[in-house]
Amino acid sequence: MTDTILLETAERLFSDTITPQVLAAAERGDYPHAAWNALAEAGLHLGLLPEEAGGFGVAPADALALLRIAGRHALPLPLAETMLAGWLLAGAGIAVPEGALTITAAPGLTLTRDGGSWHLAGTAPGVAWGRDAAAVAVLTTFEGQPYVALLSGGYTIAERLNIAREPRNTLTIDAVPDAVAPSAVTALQLRAAGAATRALMIAGALERITEMTTQYALDRTQFGRPIGRFQAVQHSLATLAAQTAAALAAGDIAAEAVADGVQIPAIAAAKARASEAAGIGAGLAHQIHGAIGFTYEHSLHYFTKRLHAWRDEYGGEAEWNERLGRHLAAAGADALWPTLTAI
Repeated sequence: MTDTILLETAERLFSDTITPQVLAAAERGDYPHAAWNALAEAGLHLGLLPEEAGGFGVAPADALALLRIAGRHALPLPLAETMLAGWLLAGAGIAVPEGALTITAAPGLTLTRDGGSWHLAGTAPGVAWGRDAAAVAVLTTFEGQPYVALLSGGYTIAERLNIAREPRNTLTIDAVPDAVAPSAVTALQLRAAGAATRALMIAGALERITEMTTQYALDRTQFGRPIGRFQAVQHSLATLAAQTAAALAAGDIAAEAVADGVQIPAIAAAKARASEAAGIGAGLAHQIHGAIGFTYEHSLHYFTKRLHAWRDEYGGEAEWNERLGRHLAAAGADALWPTLTAI
């Protein structure tokens, strides 16, 4: 499957299956099984897997572009988590199980070994879609080295939600893992890869709300003419479009950085910029829509709530700007420009 077919398939599938009714039901806690089954039948969740592990063999950056399409539709499914979990497991040589997956690299988990038997215990907060995942890929350490453990059970789930009412569960684990293997991926790299997914999803959601807001400004009339003809509204629309363009560029940079071996400085810059755009863009969209944009019946909130949630997940602007600043400071004054241009 080529990257173009993959993205066109995702756009068509999400347009058909992710309706306002499905989004409203998801907020009430109804997992959209039909939408997941359609997604899985198309194999979209396998995008990051190599061909030998069941993937399509598309470039990783092109596979990650699926998440921009997911953001455009406020996809209430663990596509990003399943893709990352499959990438992590396949990289460690562990067979990727079927179904929706999720990931965690919580520092409160301890992997021990007694002879040939492994044991994993501890608490993992904020696990995305933990209640709906068939299995969890856990990145932890053993004797100071990163290891991946696959769990299909042996944990209890405490209900938690983010601001968009997506599951962000706390898992209390006391389990013998299904499989354990050394990992070439560190906890920081996994966090950065997660940040890249959120940058792409933010870009897609901003793209959608820019379209919605522009159309609303053309349709809504005040004093006998569309509000989009007023200079103040035009200025806000231009700023919204600029923020969206920045987020789209950031998402592309983040995807390429993951594909290039998870380059932390580039992802740091991308996630920080995308998160900044998320806050500004959500505010402008609501400002232009006015009161109707705050009603539950309008679809705008499905996107702006996710923008605010994704803005902070896997680190917000402060965390990634600080990490980028430390990287530049460590390079020294003489190397500042070469370091900046290499990001």
